[in-house]
Amino acid sequence: MGHSQAEKAATHARVLQLASRKVRTEGVTRLGIAELMNEAGLTHGGFYKHFASRDDLIAQAAALALTEGTIKMQRSARKNEQNPRAGLIDAYLAKQHRDTPDTGCALVSLGASAGRGGQDFKEAYEKQVRTYLELIAGLDDDSEDARAEAMLTLSALVGAVLMSRAVTDQNFSDELLQTVAERLR
Repeated sequence: MGHSQAEKAATHARVLQLASRKVRTEGVTRLGIAELMNEAGLTHGGFYKHFASRDDLIAQAAALALTEGTIKMQRSARKNEQNPRAGLIDAYLAKQHRDTPDTGCALVSLGASAGRGGQDFKEAYEKQVRTYLELIAGLDDDSEDARAEAMLTLSALVGAVLMSRAVTDQNFSDELLQTVAERLR
C-alpha cells in the first residue's frame, strides 16, 4: 500500500470512528456530513472520497459501533472468573456505561433507528444481537434454557440502560440499574 493509500485508509478509519461515536450519542438522523468532516479536519467535498453516500457512512458507522461492543462484553465477562455472567451484568449496568453513550453499547442507542433503517443497517444490528446472545448463553453452560435466558438477560440489560439514560431523576436512574442488576444476578 502506497503512502497515499495508507493515509486514505487512516483518514477513512478516523472519520468512521468519529461517526460511530456520534451515532451512539446523537442517533443516525442528526449526523451531519459537513459537521462530521469539519470535526475530522477535512472538507465536506472530501467525504465522497471515502463514502458512497450518507447512508453508506451510517451503515459503516453503525456496524463499527455495534461490533466494538463484542470486545467490551467479552472483557467484562472475563473480569469475574468465578461468575462471568455477573461480571458482564455489573459492567453493562454500571453508571459509567450509562453516562458514556459515545463509547457504550450501540444496541441501546441504535435500536429504534435500526428498526426504521435499511436492510444493511438491520442486518448489522441483528448480527450483533445474535453475537451477544451467543456470548451470554455461553456463560450459562449448565442451563438447558441458555438461549432463552440470554434473550431475557440481553433485553433487560439494553432496556435498563436505555431507560436509565432517558429519565431525569438521577436517583431513579441509579435505581433502575441497581435493581435490574440484582435481579439478573
